[in-house]
Amino acid sequence: MSLSEIITDGGRRRHWSAAEKLRIVEETLDGRESISIVARRNGVAPNLLYRWRRLMLEGGSVAVTGDDDVISNREVREMESRIRELERQLGRKTLEVEILKEALDRSRPKKTTLLMRSPLPEDFR
Repeated sequence: MSLSEIITDGGRRRHWSAAEKLRIVEETLDGRESISIVARRNGVAPNLLYRWRRLMLEGGSVAVTGDDDVISNREVREMESRIRELERQLGRKTLEVEILKEALDRSRPKKTTLLMRSPLPEDFR
């Protein structure tokens, strides 16, 4: 008769610490056991363990800790370049708006103020 291990899910998500993730991923890197066996022993879904492993191999322990996708340095430089270009364009457009506002203010006719006529002294007539 063979023994079967039943893993039950508590119905809630577990939150793994960075140290736990790294320890589990390191178990898969030694090559003695398959990822599925390591996942089952630690109560992790195999697809999640594959993801942690991929993230660690791509971006090191920082990626596993944050559980974020890894972006290459080239992509970061491209994004920073795009941000600088957009900031330059924004500056140009802001300057254009200010120039147009000033031109509009100058083109509007000044309001004429009505001065009350006061009688002029006799010597000015």
